[in-house]
Amino acid sequence: MSSFKQKLLNAPYAFWSFVFVAIPLLMVVYYTFTDKGGAFTFENLKILLDKKYISVFAYSIWYAFLATVICLVIAYPLSYIISKMKSVFQDTLMVLIMLPMWINLLIVTFSWKEILSNNGIINSLFEAIGIGKVEMLGTSFAVVLGMVYCFLPFMILPILSSMQKLDKSLIEASEDLGATKINVIKRVIVPLTLPGVISGITMVFVPSISTFYISQKLGNGMIILIGDLIERQFSVSANYNVGAAISLVMMILILISVAVMNRFADDNDKGGA
Repeated sequence: MSSFKQKLLNAPYAFWSFVFVAIPLLMVVYYTFTDKGGAFTFENLKILLDKKYISVFAYSIWYAFLATVICLVIAYPLSYIISKMKSVFQDTLMVLIMLPMWINLLIVTFSWKEILSNNGIINSLFEAIGIGKVEMLGTSFAVVLGMVYCFLPFMILPILSSMQKLDKSLIEASEDLGATKINVIKRVIVPLTLPGVISGITMVFVPSISTFYISQKLGNGMIILIGDLIERQFSVSANYNVGAAISLVMMILILISVAVMNRFADDNDKGGA
């Protein structure tokens, strides 16, 4: 294929990336470093040094970290169990796991709000067995639960894919050499599935730290995360400059997190080489 034809085929993708990726990023940078009059300033970033903004960033990272760890703890053994099943059962479980992904996030979150409400199914059950109503909406539990439920499939899929690609002869060889099941998991399965784990962590952490609808509805306005802060700056305060500054800082945090995870994966590959 000639160079001209290749460039022609790549043109729509380049145009799409420029219009929907490059231009929005440039607009975020522009609004971050300008005031409402368009003059250059660092004030939008200085505002973020306020304690209330720092606490929001800290809480957002903490909630995203918790949700990611819980997803990993659930997804890894579940993926291992599924990978050992027959293909018929694997297909059925995969449909059940992916089912939440087929439903709009807003509908899923609103459904959980109804389930966790004072008159919801869980509290009705608690009342029936004599425990009494438990306030769940507006708590950390509700927000993290919403994140885990919505993003768990993004952790399971890459880990399961890595486990399904495992060379079973390596596991059999390690067992023949006297390795216990724990050692097989620790020294063979975990290192070989680490790329899937890294991918899953990234795919869960990034949407968790940037979400706003889950914390808005399940947090009942009591828990404010980065996504909520950005949404309020744009829709309530109409302060696009500060909103852009928060967005830019959040993107930098995400890029740093992804870079660290990728570096960790690269170091592991070199160590295993």
